[in-house]
Amino acid sequence: MNYFEFYGIEESFTPDAALLKKKFYELSKKYHPDFYANEDDEKQQEILELSTINNKAYQTLSDPYKRLEYVLSLHELLKEGAKPQLPADFLMEMMDVNERLMEVDSATELGHITAEVLAVEDDINQKITSATSGYAHLNDTAKEERLNEIADCYYRQKYLLRIKESLNTFASRF
Repeated sequence: MNYFEFYGIEESFTPDAALLKKKFYELSKKYHPDFYANEDDEKQQEILELSTINNKAYQTLSDPYKRLEYVLSLHELLKEGAKPQLPADFLMEMMDVNERLMEVDSATELGHITAEVLAVEDDINQKITSATSGYAHLNDTAKEERLNEIADCYYRQKYLLRIKESLNTFASRF
């Protein structure tokens, strides 16, 4: 079930939050299991499933990170266990950060590395914001190009997340 279709809204990385909430509440009322207590088991099960879909749809579409993942997965750009092809310069930069992290021996050094990682993260977030802006109004070819750009940023974020976890581990030493 496509959550955007379920809510009757166009696919977007930045849906109208008020409209999303409105659709959620409308469907919460419509598919509330208590209103179907006198129906047969089959109908009750159907309503329970629709209520569950409504909750999952809202949780997914109202959270920017989950929504981004969801849109990418709708377009089959996120595959379980897939090994993304990240650019060599990004990988080299991250390898350098990892090496320096392994040799860090002071809180000051760790602070510099943390600031560098946060700057890379900020850059990725800015690229995502730029790439998702106006997405809904693009033609199919432009959408596909943007989706690939966004997927690249998504995989960079995932890679960076592992480094941030290492930073937290090292931070506990000082």
